[in-house]
Amino acid sequence: MKVTHPQSSSVVMERTTGVTTVSAAASKMETVYERVHHLANGNAVVLFSVSGCCMGHVAKQLLLGLGVGPTVVELDRETAGLEIHALLYRLAAGNDQQQPIPAIFVGGKFLGGIETLIACHINGTLVPLLKDAGALWL
Repeated sequence: MKVTHPQSSSVVMERTTGVTTVSAAASKMETVYERVHHLANGNAVVLFSVSGCCMGHVAKQLLLGLGVGPTVVELDRETAGLEIHALLYRLAAGNDQQQPIPAIFVGGKFLGGIETLIACHINGTLVPLLKDAGALWL
């Protein structure tokens, strides 16, 4: 069923059995964005991963080894996990990264994936980032 504005050719609402409407999908993505934004800004370090992911494990161990206890969100155990994954994919694509998972936020900002995390650790910029975010008190 399509409902259109009587004086416009644009579709205001489309309802089809089993298909999510465009406005509902956009609304859900906004909610997902708000959730990710809230998590990233409310915690010093947030790690989005999938349970059993070896690179997620490496990221967690690196951060724990530095004395940081990241907030870990395992997307396969989240009800909105697929939508969060899609949002992270868009963020990673904007930073020219191929893999969006694991995704690390430090101080409310998207740091990147495992490659960026390890590169920052090797070049010595990770600890100052973690200090600035309030994740380390060295």
